[in-house]
Amino acid sequence: MNYSEIKTCDIANGTGVRTTLFVSGCRNHCEGCFQPETWNFDFGKPFDEKAQEEILDSLLPSYVHGLTLLGGDPFEEENQEALIPFMREFKKRFPNVPDYSGVEHPSKNVWAFTGYLFDDLLPGGKKHTEYTDELLSYIDVLIDGPFIQEKKNLMLKFRGSENQRLIDMNEYRRSGNIVTILGS
Repeated sequence: MNYSEIKTCDIANGTGVRTTLFVSGCRNHCEGCFQPETWNFDFGKPFDEKAQEEILDSLLPSYVHGLTLLGGDPFEEENQEALIPFMREFKKRFPNVPDYSGVEHPSKNVWAFTGYLFDDLLPGGKKHTEYTDELLSYIDVLIDGPFIQEKKNLMLKFRGSENQRLIDMNEYRRSGNIVTILGS
């Protein structure tokens, strides 16, 4: 897998200060995409051990709330496979921690953006692979749906068009219901 950029002090792609990985490769080719160069799977640099360590090290300060995956599209089949070992290491270094009542919460949360619908990632969906369920298990907030130029709205938080949803993945895992957040 290649990546186009790593931002280590991002405040635009999720809540709080974040580290953001922009993966390369996307088959959606949304009209009006803000990063069409990332459609090409060969764009950028290899997502090697050095890049992974840069990300993991950047997450160490307490003021960094978490990691965001976007692109390109992290849910392209090739990208899912490449992200799994990295996300396993991420979770090992930043495990869930219990609060005062014993309920576990992520020490660093994970947001992911995809141009595919959440249903496409579920078993039987067009983007479901042997890696999808595990990748989804690491994600706290999933922003799904393609960017649609006609539904563009600059007033939206963390998304570009009104069809896109911010899905609370922890609630989905608890209840099986898709619950959106931030009024999406």
